[in-house]
Amino acid sequence: MKYFKILVFTVLLCVSSMSYAAKTDTLQVASAAMNKTYKIAVVLPDSYAKSKTSLPVLYLLHGAYGHFDDWLKKTPNKNLVKNLADQYNLIIVMPEGETFSFYLDSPVNKGSQFETFITQEVIQKVDKTYKTISNKSGRVITGLSMGGHGALYLSAKHPDLFCAAGSMSGALDMTVMLNRDPSAQVVKLMEPVFGDKNADPEMYAKYSVLGMLDKIKSNKLPLIIDCGVDDFLIEPNRELHRRLVYNKVEHDYTERPGAHTWDYWENSLPYHVLFFSKILFKSKTR
Repeated sequence: MKYFKILVFTVLLCVSSMSYAAKTDTLQVASAAMNKTYKIAVVLPDSYAKSKTSLPVLYLLHGAYGHFDDWLKKTPNKNLVKNLADQYNLIIVMPEGETFSFYLDSPVNKGSQFETFITQEVIQKVDKTYKTISNKSGRVITGLSMGGHGALYLSAKHPDLFCAAGSMSGALDMTVMLNRDPSAQVVKLMEPVFGDKNADPEMYAKYSVLGMLDKIKSNKLPLIIDCGVDDFLIEPNRELHRRLVYNKVEHDYTERPGAHTWDYWENSLPYHVLFFSKILFKSKTR
């Protein structure tokens, strides 16, 4: 009888935990800029349903070859994002960025306008659908690899939308990907966004975060940047760090053991959310 009671209690505890866990919505967002509809995932903390308070939003971007639900499906701990939403009481939005958009408005392809998609269409949809702090004081952005580039790129160009930004293993110089693997496959994937590199050899440099120091410096947004020491993108990250230091731009920069893997990003994301939580708390108390 004693063991039966323990079993019943354990089952009820599990059911209770499941009932109050963070909730994940999948929304369809129509993009007038691209004449397409894309999916985004939205994780709501368990407190959201009963709360009347507007919550801050973290925009979490996926990497190259990926899609909007990567952060929910590919981390070793499949509850990582949900747990962080609950722990820090914030909404986490994971938008579609296609396989090689780099989250910019392509100068050669009207079907790849992801800067406009994120900054105008996704944010507007989220703010209309949920109880959010709908100004920059309640909005932060980060991502992995291509998404790290996207987070720094979008925040640098749109400092009116975000109060902080981050990058995990950021692809901060697109030419590194071409030099690492100049195969027809990579060229085929990048040319629809950047155009023929032979026609305009400077095209990749024009959209590189490494070339945005003036904007980053003038914006003065808090930044958190990290990369694994065994990552093939470590050198562009080190170079950005050097340039930020030289230009006296305050930022958090960390190198940790690890490579370009989900194990590394699962370890990295909680540091980013902790960093953001302190900034969001300061904004809330002002």
